[in-house]
Amino acid sequence: MTAAMWWESAALWAPATMTSREAALTLQRLWPVFMRMRLAVALVLLGLQLLVSLWGQTPSKAAFTVCLVHLFLCGLVMAFPRAFARRTYLSWALTVGMDVCAFAMLQILQTGSLNYALLFALPVLMSASLGAKRLSLAIAAAATWLILLDTARFGVDFDIPLSELAPRLFQAAITGTAFFLVALLAYQLAVRLAREEANAEKNRRAAQSHAQVNQLVIEALAMGVLVVDSNGLVRTANPAGRQLLGNAQGPLSHSFLLSSQLHCLALLELVQTTFAEQREQSADLTLESSPELRHRVRARTRLTPALSDDGDESSSLCVLFLEDRLELEAQMRTEKLAAMGRMSVAVAHEIRNPLSAITQANALLQEDLQDPLQLRLVGMISTHTQRLNRIVDDVLNVVRVPSRPVPPGSVSPLCVDKAVQTILDEWCGQHACSVRVSSELKTDPHQVLFDPEHLRRILVNLLDNASRYASQQARAIQVDTRLELQGVRLSVWSDGPPLDATVHRHLFEPFFSSESRSSGLGLYLCRELCERYGATLNYERNTRQGGEGNDFYLRMPLASSP
Repeated sequence: MTAAMWWESAALWAPATMTSREAALTLQRLWPVFMRMRLAVALVLLGLQLLVSLWGQTPSKAAFTVCLVHLFLCGLVMAFPRAFARRTYLSWALTVGMDVCAFAMLQILQTGSLNYALLFALPVLMSASLGAKRLSLAIAAAATWLILLDTARFGVDFDIPLSELAPRLFQAAITGTAFFLVALLAYQLAVRLAREEANAEKNRRAAQSHAQVNQLVIEALAMGVLVVDSNGLVRTANPAGRQLLGNAQGPLSHSFLLSSQLHCLALLELVQTTFAEQREQSADLTLESSPELRHRVRARTRLTPALSDDGDESSSLCVLFLEDRLELEAQMRTEKLAAMGRMSVAVAHEIRNPLSAITQANALLQEDLQDPLQLRLVGMISTHTQRLNRIVDDVLNVVRVPSRPVPPGSVSPLCVDKAVQTILDEWCGQHACSVRVSSELKTDPHQVLFDPEHLRRILVNLLDNASRYASQQARAIQVDTRLELQGVRLSVWSDGPPLDATVHRHLFEPFFSSESRSSGLGLYLCRELCERYGATLNYERNTRQGGEGNDFYLRMPLASSP
């Protein structure tokens, strides 16, 4: 029977010193024990009646019937506890009340030297242990009066003098006093034990809650955390740690042997050194499970206290912290560049001042020139100063606030194929690599809402990145456009090597770069510019003409149907 079924019945008799939670815990713990104890006592009583008949004495049929009915009801309550749980008084009557009635009838029907007085200790102990203090005291009082009255009846029936009956009465009184002591002592022990269990349950729930919070924090950490024993077995690892130690098949499992992974042998040696010297260790390691998966990590170890009571060092665990060196370096660059970003507003004014002077001087110079060649040079100066002003504006927008969508009507529709072809001709002319670059443009005459200068900056940035890593073969860089359900797709594909997993994960984040010469703002600014026009910039590794390559592609919504 569950604690929830019997809580109400215990609360009827329990005083304010035992809370409902404590009573429920007590019932849940002790109720099955008392039910088995009652059944055992009923079996013993029935067995005694059978033994009396075997010894040649004529047993009392009434006493035998009482024992048989008592055994049946004990087994019924124990087998079907839920049938009586809805009726509180009935459940108590079929347990404590039934025991008191059965023992009282046996005491009255006793023959010979049999005495059933001590059996009253069972309902008294049961009521007190389950938190029903008043009920246990009432049973102790009833049992005491019953024993005293039965002793007095015995003296009257057999005409025993008072001097001879007095010791029997004193014995009955002592037995009754013992019942009261058992009731009070059992109740106090039950209350104390219930409080201890309630506190233990509260502490267990608090510890479980703290463990769940700690687990969530560890799971969300960007730093890899591994718990390793002295045998090199990883007991648990958070997602970042499994990702850093992953191989071509993906991240490793939560539990594995460091010795089973060749690229983790350096970590195993560091852990073994930690256990041998019993102090913290740190090292910069390179973990390379394959040519495509190479991680430079900073590893630090910490030893936990010994888990066993005897302080055995072999029972302690090693906590291994892994930090991606590339991310650490990127964070350092981020802090430096962020400080520079705060200065960019003031620097922008200093840049604009000479740009304004150059623009004004160029305009004055243009008024006095007549030579077509000189006028062409003046026009180039004007075009590039305007471009510099726009670049300064874009960078300041990134520094000041997040990118905002371009207002409707502020940008004219742009034919993608014509704009891309113009940018390609200009870029190939500057880099002298027309054979290395091929194009396949298939979206004419569809148009998109995109600023031509912003599209030029994005495409030039992607072409520069492709040229840096692509081979010198013909068609090593391929630019193409095609129509999709999402609009126009513009792709810049190159046959360069695959990106490192860490670089891929932070590809479009600001200030993140795999090269020390780069600021890490190129792809980030490209994506910011795309988002202004509702376009997206993504990367994937795919195959073209039998060879794998890196594909950076834009998806731009159509302006209108041609």
